[in-house]
Amino acid sequence: MTTTDSVTTSVSGAGPHPGTGDGTDPGVHHDLPDRPDRPSPMHLPASRSGPDIAVGALRIEDLTVTFKTKRTPIRAVRGVSLVVEPGRTVVLLGESGSGKSVSARAALRLYGDRVEVGGAVSLAGTDLFALSEAEMQSVRGRSLAFVPQDAGGSLDPLRRIGSQLVEVLRRHGVAESRKAARDRAADLLAQVGIPDPRRVSRAYPHELSGGMRQRALIAIAISCGPRALIADEPTTALDVTIQAQVLDLFARLQDDLGMGMLMVTHDVGVASQVADRVAVMYAGRLVEEGPGAAVLADPAHPYTAALLRAVPTPGIPRGGLQAIPGQPPPAGAAADATAGCAFADRCSFAVGSCRSEPPELAAVGIDHRAACPVVGGRVPMDPPTRPAVAPAGPAVGSAAHPAVGLAGEPVVGSAGEAS
Repeated sequence: MTTTDSVTTSVSGAGPHPGTGDGTDPGVHHDLPDRPDRPSPMHLPASRSGPDIAVGALRIEDLTVTFKTKRTPIRAVRGVSLVVEPGRTVVLLGESGSGKSVSARAALRLYGDRVEVGGAVSLAGTDLFALSEAEMQSVRGRSLAFVPQDAGGSLDPLRRIGSQLVEVLRRHGVAESRKAARDRAADLLAQVGIPDPRRVSRAYPHELSGGMRQRALIAIAISCGPRALIADEPTTALDVTIQAQVLDLFARLQDDLGMGMLMVTHDVGVASQVADRVAVMYAGRLVEEGPGAAVLADPAHPYTAALLRAVPTPGIPRGGLQAIPGQPPPAGAAADATAGCAFADRCSFAVGSCRSEPPELAAVGIDHRAACPVVGGRVPMDPPTRPAVAPAGPAVGSAAHPAVGLAGEPVVGSAGEAS
């Protein structure tokens, strides 16, 4: 077993042992404890380039990811650029296989030599791609944290929850002694809404419910007071009630820590609840990006509009769901394409130039961009099938705002289901 900064992973790929927990998952504590001893959220090596962005912001510029294969290289991500400001949430939205998780992991430099990553990623003005691996290890988990989508597979099944928290705290110098680290671990578990944290810190992952494991993983991620957090499908395999609690927890922690968050998801309902900005991804490229309310209520790219039409909503008769025709292009074909829009073959607005000219993101509104010149910046949508953006108040999964997922990817119905 090996530990990688903010999360613990199994090199053998073994999953958690069969559980003995009762499967319950209590609600989030609304009163977060005072933490006067909270560590400084920054622990970065000296910047190797001028801080040309807001202090604390995570900037991804022209990110490319190419997988080296025996046959031909596969370019899975092409030219993704995002800025995550402190205290704000950017949602990377798209169907499975669009390159969302690959982009997130590349930004964290989690890929080895067989993957070629280009572009630039900076945090508070520090060029992360210019750091040595040793320097990057001091950033991961301390200043830039990560919550993977599989809590059960990311926690070490052979070690107690408290021990895994203590290791991160000691590794990054947050706690000077093991006793101080154990006390801090219990405080963190309480902070993420786990009752009786000292008892839970002595438990193994398989003794906890799925929601509690996810909270424990979030506790590990925020243990060092990070500037920014990357959450990869953090509500996957959680039922809608626990999903709503976890999203509420993220919002509370953001307010408390002031951290920026990049959240990867395929769930439009999740995006509508948490996003300050939404970036829609298809076949390795960003096709639309802007304020969450604008993108989800008034989409400017045919793919975004098609996603919203494919969302199950109350009142749609059986067989009335507007699924997107066709299939996404194969990864290799999408990656190797140098001209044309990858969505053209599935798009009812496509014209000849869509298949010959590469689309570029262009302004379609205030701080709103889309990569489609054909529709003039707006896509007609049938109002009855357009999902409403969830307002502040009732959580996704409540009776007022039922949780939804993309076509072909059903909403989670119980813990352990794929989303």
